[in-house]
Amino acid sequence: MNTKRILATVVVAALAAGGGILAGHWAKGGNAGKADAASVADKNAVGELWSAAVTTPDGKPQSLAHYKGRPIVVNFWASWCGPCVEEMPELSALQREYAKKGIQFIGVGVDSGANIKAFLQKVQVDYPIYVAGFAGADVARAFGNTAGGLPYTVVIDANGNVRATKLGQIKPDELRHTLDAL
Repeated sequence: MNTKRILATVVVAALAAGGGILAGHWAKGGNAGKADAASVADKNAVGELWSAAVTTPDGKPQSLAHYKGRPIVVNFWASWCGPCVEEMPELSALQREYAKKGIQFIGVGVDSGANIKAFLQKVQVDYPIYVAGFAGADVARAFGNTAGGLPYTVVIDANGNVRATKLGQIKPDELRHTLDAL
């Protein structure tokens, strides 16, 4: 008899808690809190990108902040990453295609400057490449790349809003669809 009473109490408590959570969620407008939190996280990630310590492959300090106010495609990559290297010709072709629309592609190397410099002597890339070293992985993580995988691509509109992210090789048609909507 006591077991039935305890079980009934647990069920009632669980239903009450679930109802309270659901009521709170409904009272706050469904997903409004989640959307606001995601927007703040995206703005923080974009801020981290603008303030990231990067260099040219030759080691000259640079700032990505001069891309503020422009739509950009940021591709986090490394010279030792096979899928990163495979997608570079497609990214270069898309840069040429969308340059007339004012969209700038940039590569952020999660690699050493020496590796990137040697790589670029062998492979032509039609967009600026910056070296962030392993700190670039932290910037990518701020954009939601919790797996830390490469390549990782982020599309940011002219207002600094993250419009898309992609872990793994890009699909040119999907990226075109996103870019055409900017």
